[in-house]
Amino acid sequence: MSQFSLLATRRFWPLFLTQFLGALNDNVFRFALVIFITFHVSMQAGLPANLLVVLSGGIFILPFFLFSALAGQLADKHEKAWLIRRTKLLEIGVMCLGALGFYLQSMPLLLAVLFLMGTQSAFFGPLKYGILPQHLTPNELTGGNALIQMATYIAILGGAAIGGLLAAWSGESPLPAVTGVLGVALLGYWSACRVPSAAPSDESLQVDWRLHRATWAVLREALATPANRVLLLTISWFWFLGATFLSLVPGYGKALLNADEQAVTLLNAAFTIGIGLGSLACERLSRGRIEPALMLPAALGISLCGAGVFLLGLPLAPEDPTTLANFFQREAARAIFFTLVALGACGAIYVVPLTAALQAAAAPTQRARIIGGLNILNALFMVGSALYTALLLQFELSLPAIFLITAGLNVLVMLAAAHAEPAFWQRLRARLGAWEAETPG
Repeated sequence: MSQFSLLATRRFWPLFLTQFLGALNDNVFRFALVIFITFHVSMQAGLPANLLVVLSGGIFILPFFLFSALAGQLADKHEKAWLIRRTKLLEIGVMCLGALGFYLQSMPLLLAVLFLMGTQSAFFGPLKYGILPQHLTPNELTGGNALIQMATYIAILGGAAIGGLLAAWSGESPLPAVTGVLGVALLGYWSACRVPSAAPSDESLQVDWRLHRATWAVLREALATPANRVLLLTISWFWFLGATFLSLVPGYGKALLNADEQAVTLLNAAFTIGIGLGSLACERLSRGRIEPALMLPAALGISLCGAGVFLLGLPLAPEDPTTLANFFQREAARAIFFTLVALGACGAIYVVPLTAALQAAAAPTQRARIIGGLNILNALFMVGSALYTALLLQFELSLPAIFLITAGLNVLVMLAAAHAEPAFWQRLRARLGAWEAETPG
């Protein structure tokens, strides 16, 4: 049965649409804010636009450190569909504040709204991934996670494009951006009201409201077993890789291809297209089973693509800009586009089975807390990616060279994961044997 058949079921489509609209709204607001900062606020604030944009990214990710542990506890203790509806109501309230911030052109209020958006997302994450195993059978988990992953990246790309367009269309009037974010929030609440109920995992759980202590407790609990440690760290490594590669793409397009804004957006879309293709391939490659061992060949593919960017060399940027109209007429642009598509596809094949394996392996009574711990680690790894990239850029390394170095690090991580979890090799050999047996002739 195709994974797309899940979209026709009540136990999946409302959650799928709710999480897609939430991710879309996050990115519509964030990119509208980036445009607003760049063209309207930076001069008034007396600060460089780039500094304010970096600050906004840090403000959005901070709640994942602060609240993911609490979010995991609440998701395990209470009925999840009820909590999902409450988080979507919070999103509507936050978007109302965001509308006021755009109307008043108040930078402090807009940054406060960004923090609240990060908070809402931090509380939604454990609910989203914690409820999936309650509504899907084990042989549907990989396909369900693949659809969620694909939709998330489409929402990121779509949100960036829509946010930029709304901000540009708004000019001095905030009405288009305000209407957009409020409309998406209301539609998200409508879909959330249709998510079927999911019984509490552990009603007896005593919630620890002291954030610092709860955070350490959830991390210790999540990392308690060797199998969980490998799954959590390899998933977070994917977010390190994704954040690193995506941060390099705009600079690559501008410096090495002389690409305009639309052509750079197309390069970002290449990664998203790859994620979509890889997510669709996961169901077929795993034959509906949970196969975390797929991360080994997928990780190798990621490293080969990263090395491929290096081997493409340093193209001499053309004097006339690379645009949407002439993009695929230029060999260097075509080459990097399809390399990024392959990179994204390998990334999806890497992370989707690992996420499904983590959900299946976690005890039902603590599944949401483990997802909360994963979100904390993901945030740490993404911050680490920013520091890592900034450090390498300080050494004046070329962008292709940073791709190569990251590809080499990824090979080391792959080997370390395989050494820490020998079952990966065993499952991969078994999977390869099954594929050979299933191949005609």
